[in-house]
Amino acid sequence: MNAPAEILTFGRAGVDLYPLQVGVGLEDVTSFGKFLGGTTANVAVAAARLGRHAAIITGVGDDPFGRYVRRELNRLGVDDRHVVTNTEYPTPVTFCEIFPPDDFPLYFYRRPSAPDLRVAPSDLDRDGIAGAGLFWLSVSGLSEEPSRSAHHEALAARPSGLTVLDLDYRPMFWDSPAAATEQVQKVLGQVTVAVGNREECEVAVGETDPGRAADALLDAGVELAIVKQGPKGVLARSRTERVVSPPIPVTPYNGLGAGDGFGGSLAHGLLAGWPLETVLGRANAAGAIVASRLECSTAMPTAAEIDTLLAGGDPNENR
Repeated sequence: MNAPAEILTFGRAGVDLYPLQVGVGLEDVTSFGKFLGGTTANVAVAAARLGRHAAIITGVGDDPFGRYVRRELNRLGVDDRHVVTNTEYPTPVTFCEIFPPDDFPLYFYRRPSAPDLRVAPSDLDRDGIAGAGLFWLSVSGLSEEPSRSAHHEALAARPSGLTVLDLDYRPMFWDSPAAATEQVQKVLGQVTVAVGNREECEVAVGETDPGRAADALLDAGVELAIVKQGPKGVLARSRTERVVSPPIPVTPYNGLGAGDGFGGSLAHGLLAGWPLETVLGRANAAGAIVASRLECSTAMPTAAEIDTLLAGGDPNENR
């Protein structure tokens, strides 16, 4: 029997079809690159790149893109034993447009549903969930059944350990912000860490001010609240500690996936027990590196590349 993963994520996986032309609308793009995508898949890849035994709970279609997702997960070091094949819905694809420095529209093709949202409680390996050193889940998975019930069952299977809720709010997955708020409020008391940007914190706890948002998350029951502030860096607050980590300037290429790179490094550092300042500094560097590259999953940096950026070098120089 395989040992539980050090880091286990639960949520979206699919295929990213990203344009190979910059500053061009999709109607005028002539070529695309194909990459493994989905935020929780990217987080798992990011953790694997840093040396962790990472695995993912997700769903894929019974189609060529589903086979591609499984193959890429394995190639990039992520255990696919918890991936469920769905025969009803196709593997989702996601397109983007690239308008640096800060405009990267996303187009999700996931209607009427997607295999990752069809993962049911009966699909779960509760021992694997309980035994993971760190369990990472995303708000998107709470948007519809049976995924919502599966997420609640997974949280109930966690007797202890680090459990991280990514406040990843995507309005196209929800009937309304209020519907998302209701579901997030139900799980905040069951996780130890919550991480999101200011807009996602507003959906979760009704606050956009970083300090008040962090306090509200702590009041809701989390032990560590992490609020991403864009050009102002990242604020992390526990009941005994407050750390602000400044951003690391890079020349952006495609900002999509930067938060997932941040997340994988965050999970790695929390599991390692590093000081919070170190955890955030290295996570910021990981996110910055991904933002300087086209793709998401295969852009996730190694520890050596993070070291290079923190030392003032260019991690893309020999890429």
